[in-house]
Amino acid sequence: MIGYYVHHQGSGHLARLTNLARHLRSPVTALSSLDAPSDWRGEWVPLARDDDPPPGSDADIDAHGRLHWAPLRHGGYTARMATISAWITTHRPRLMVVDVSVEVTLLARTLGVPVVVVAMRGERADPAHELAYDVAQALLAPWPAEFAEPHWPERWIAKTVHTGAFSRFDAPRVGPAPAAAATQRSVTCLLGGGGADLPARFAPSVAAATPDWRWTFCGGDFGPSATPLRDVLAASQVVVTHAGQNAVAEVAALRRPAVVVAQPRPHDEQLATVRALAAGDVAVTCERWPAANDWPALLARAVATGGTSWSRWNDLQGARRAADALDGLGSR
Repeated sequence: MIGYYVHHQGSGHLARLTNLARHLRSPVTALSSLDAPSDWRGEWVPLARDDDPPPGSDADIDAHGRLHWAPLRHGGYTARMATISAWITTHRPRLMVVDVSVEVTLLARTLGVPVVVVAMRGERADPAHELAYDVAQALLAPWPAEFAEPHWPERWIAKTVHTGAFSRFDAPRVGPAPAAAATQRSVTCLLGGGGADLPARFAPSVAAATPDWRWTFCGGDFGPSATPLRDVLAASQVVVTHAGQNAVAEVAALRRPAVVVAQPRPHDEQLATVRALAAGDVAVTCERWPAANDWPALLARAVATGGTSWSRWNDLQGARRAADALDGLGSR
């Protein structure tokens, strides 16, 4: 039995679980305050929210800088950790995968369960991350070793499994192919569930600056597309996307020419991703949202760069590698 903790912020943590779970040989139980996906076939343990209601100003949420989120006297947080502890005590999992939480990592490890932490890019040298990564049995990095984090200490690198990126679009498409792209050049702007920081009036400004391109916006304040996202992206000549790991993996799976833009995130996670992509010349990258008049040149560069280099980032086997690694660690 493998336990798998899924954080509720954004959509990438849940997507990672569902993508790799179909390849696992071991039974897996998910623990999360998110609802179970409609097609989830395993056990799902619902957790209380640890941020509703928001903690008060005296909650010392980071325990004097040693943790990330452990608010004092918060009923939801206490119930959440108690549920996880009770589940571990009852089911005695062989392995706990944490995506992601320093506090859940420490809870599982102090209860005597080996922990695999799903690693995140960016600056992770703060005391809380350092402790969590140090106590982990292994770190699961959903990016290729070719694009390894440059500043990690050797003790982390030695226990890291670089799986390569993986996404829900890695499997061959089932059903008829989407319609061909329109004659007018098409670009899809993919915004994330973790929040988008678009410049004011970005959509009308960029459309006016690129009259030869037809823009489609998906996610964020624009909501989901009526057409399946896979088809929208596959029919786009260029995809503009935030640098969240899951979104980048999806664009990579479809081999679309892309402009990848870093959004402000804790620990500069997305900034680290665009710098890795830029160093490998995989896609056009930006460390912040460009001005409207920069977009004609950026889109032209994306077309010229093409999408074939995405195979170095996502070779469509990452989920299987991740599952094989977890099965192996859980069998020890």
